[in-house]
Formats: sequence, C-alpha cells, structure tokens
Amino acid sequence: MLICRVTGSIISTRKNEKLTGQRFIIVEPVNEKFPAFVAVDNIGAGVDETVLVVQGSGARIACGCNDIPVDAAIVGIVDEGCKS
Repeated sequence: MLICRVTGSIISTRKNEKLTGQRFIIVEPVNEKFPAFVAVDNIGAGVDETVLVVQGSGARIACGCNDIPVDAAIVGIVDEGCKS
C-alpha cells in the first residue's frame, strides 16, 4: 500500500469494456521516489487529497472484480496522519 497525493485525472473515451464507468486519477507517491502513475478511483478522491493506493491483485480485488485489467486502485482518503 502506498500513500499518494492526487495530482489530476485522465479522461479516456476508448478503453477495455470492463473499465467503463471507472474514473482514472493521476497519483504521485508521497514518501517514495517513484514517478506519478494512474489509479482507478472508486471512492471520489479530489485533486491535492492524500490517498491510500493498492497495487497488483489487491487493486483488482478493491475494484470488486478479479478479471478487471487494473494495476492500481485508490482504497481510502487520508484524513490525518500520525507519527509513532
């Protein structure tokens, strides 16, 4: 699971039929030195929000379908962080 910041969205008019109705969001990892990537958003995250992102098979499970062609999905919006 990654903590990311939402930086924008993508509009796609042509896509796999199983992705119809899915919202695509551009996210950038907060504490990692990885480039921005696209994740499916089923929870309604907005630009500049901090979100939790799962990748791989966890993303497909989060979307509710094991055969959907997704590699990253937003599963939560971070309200507040804490340090231990």
